Amino acid sequence: MFGYTLGIYLYGLALQLAALFHPKARKWVEGRQNWMDRHRQMSADLPEGRPLFWFHCASLGEFEQGRPLIENLSTREQPPLILLTFYSPSGYEIRKNYPQADVVAYLPLDTPAQARAFVNIWKPQLAIFVKYEFWFNILQQLQKQHIPTLLISGLFRPGQLFFRPYGGAFQRILEGFSHLFVQDEASGQHLSNAGIDQYTVAGDTRIDRVQSIAAQAPPIPLAADFCQSAPVLVVGSSWPEDEACLLPYLNEELPADWKAIIAPHEISENHLKNIEQQLALPCIRFSAAENAPDQLNSASVLLIDNIGMLSALYQYGRIAYIGGGFKTGLHNTLEPIAFGLPVLFGPHYHKFEEARYLVEEGGGFVIEDARTLSETLRKLQEPEAYQKAAGTALRYITQNQGATQKVLRWIESAGL
Repeated sequence: MFGYTLGIYLYGLALQLAALFHPKARKWVEGRQNWMDRHRQMSADLPEGRPLFWFHCASLGEFEQGRPLIENLSTREQPPLILLTFYSPSGYEIRKNYPQADVVAYLPLDTPAQARAFVNIWKPQLAIFVKYEFWFNILQQLQKQHIPTLLISGLFRPGQLFFRPYGGAFQRILEGFSHLFVQDEASGQHLSNAGIDQYTVAGDTRIDRVQSIAAQAPPIPLAADFCQSAPVLVVGSSWPEDEACLLPYLNEELPADWKAIIAPHEISENHLKNIEQQLALPCIRFSAAENAPDQLNSASVLLIDNIGMLSALYQYGRIAYIGGGFKTGLHNTLEPIAFGLPVLFGPHYHKFEEARYLVEEGGGFVIEDARTLSETLRKLQEPEAYQKAAGTALRYITQNQGATQKVLRWIESAGL
């Protein structure tokens, strides 16, 4: 695998150069400086006599898929130590103080020497990779040392390197996984066609996570005071491209008895002001609402100017619009459908299995422009159409739950 390793070295050099100009690349580089010394010290500081389970996630989305498993393992009578690594600074920076992990760190660059050093420092009893993470040299080290290795919430597509004529070495890495838990039947079929049979179609562990969030969602009194008994359109993680359709609709066509909650993806002052300037309806920011009860009562739009509240806000919604579909990455549609909300989103959704299902079955709706937004929302105000869409959305959650328990059963059967 000379070509792969050379590419990794060149990638590392490119990031070193990019760090001079790009803050995210700088964090990536700084997080890996003197990593061996820091990892040795962190390893030495752990208590002896307990097994170590290593979870690796690319970034924050993959962490949310690994999280249900970590938190289930923490309830064991004798829980394992948890090493949690990230590839991306965006995941590491947000979850570096995650309390259910004993160590949170960056994954080093996947060169043969660094892969060998990393595995030798930590000596995990079990390694768990989430969704797409396939680092050749690290996986090869795990297999050489006979360390059980799992993939959870995996997704496979025909064009991936494993399934190409020249991808034999990477296919052998897949063969070396102890077990692969994949999200859908299509992924399982791709593995089966390649002669890999140690897999289970288990679903997406995020579903277990969002189910738990929905069941335990805390009340938000200010949001409840704003909504009262009105039907509410909840806009989650919107970008300006989404708002270009949404805000004119709110101004011109939102029914008089409806309200809207907008939780933009970016909450910079400039973005919030831009939304406020485009709205003709009375609007109040969440941060100002506590001291302005009269304004809250008369507002038609509640603008969320904080991070971390969105998943609980869906409990007050009737329909959700999820942002990112006019860019390259649709945001989380599972959180609103766990509350039984039909979801709307832009046209770039095909990478997301749950979004494809929702569109095909009638629980999710693709918005191309202001006209399709208006038509879809008008249709969903019809009771029969709404009930059908809401039922379909919730059914995806109820029919696909349990992935976490399937992985736990495998771990227990392996004596880990």
